[in-house]
Amino acid sequence: MNDDLLVKYLLNTTTSAENTQVEAWLREKDENRRYYEHFQLIWKESRQLAATSTVDENEAWKRFQKRVGADDNTAKIIPITPAKQNGFAPLLRIAAIIVVLLGAGTLWLLLRDQKTVISASQLAVNSTLPDGSSITLNKDSKLTYASAKNVREVALTGEAFFDVAKDVNKPFIIKVNDITIKVLGTSFNVKNHNNTTSVIVESGAVEVSRGNEVLQLKQNERAIIDARQSIQKQSSTDELYNYYRTQSFVCNNTPLWQLVELMNEVYGTNIIIADSTKRDIEINSTFSTKSLDETLRVIGLTYQIEVTKTNSQILLK
Repeated sequence: MNDDLLVKYLLNTTTSAENTQVEAWLREKDENRRYYEHFQLIWKESRQLAATSTVDENEAWKRFQKRVGADDNTAKIIPITPAKQNGFAPLLRIAAIIVVLLGAGTLWLLLRDQKTVISASQLAVNSTLPDGSSITLNKDSKLTYASAKNVREVALTGEAFFDVAKDVNKPFIIKVNDITIKVLGTSFNVKNHNNTTSVIVESGAVEVSRGNEVLQLKQNERAIIDARQSIQKQSSTDELYNYYRTQSFVCNNTPLWQLVELMNEVYGTNIIIADSTKRDIEINSTFSTKSLDETLRVIGLTYQIEVTKTNSQILLK
């Protein structure tokens, strides 16, 4: 989408065909809508500043070029002519007004304080963050992040899988209560449930910290952080945590109790392993998350487990 067309749209000077084009683009993706909202914020702020500013914008832009280290060999300074009453100011003029007239950090400050919240209620949600990192947010979860592209810090409630865009100069930081997770570029899963946080690294490396405790994790390692204990590191070979992305419970030597615990969480059921000798049976199979009844039927037939349903419980014995 051309930024000039968005400016025309903001000024209500677009044609009917252009209106249709912009509105179709806004409906196409959530990322497009967020970009427009950020663009709209910058545009409104710039117009307010332009209306009251008496500073020469050409000189402001020259000072900006000098501040960021530009010279004749790296950038050509184009004189900025005042906008006509019925026209629109070039985006270069917006940058000169916002960034220079009120200081180089003004635009960053405007966007830094703008927060975007992604929520997932009944279904998992996929989204792309401003820095290019992609996430899958599990149901009953929430992610809050700054709207500015160069602010790589998010706050998570619930569970999410992150595929972080690499930036060696700016780590990606996730806050989960009093826990901080820092990465440069990797993929991993973070889950906070019942006062326990787990981090599973799928690729790359992750740093997990709480207070003075710092732990480094690499591929196929997991950190368990309980409020009452220090951070624990474990190996992680199962793929069960991926269920909300793959729509499958993938069990590789997964103990029955662990699968049951997850199914209770996913389906809101009360499955109880009534026979303690069955608790640690290793499950090696893949089940679709679409049908609890089918999963229980296969478990019962494969592992000689009797499944009994009552009004409020499902007993495995």
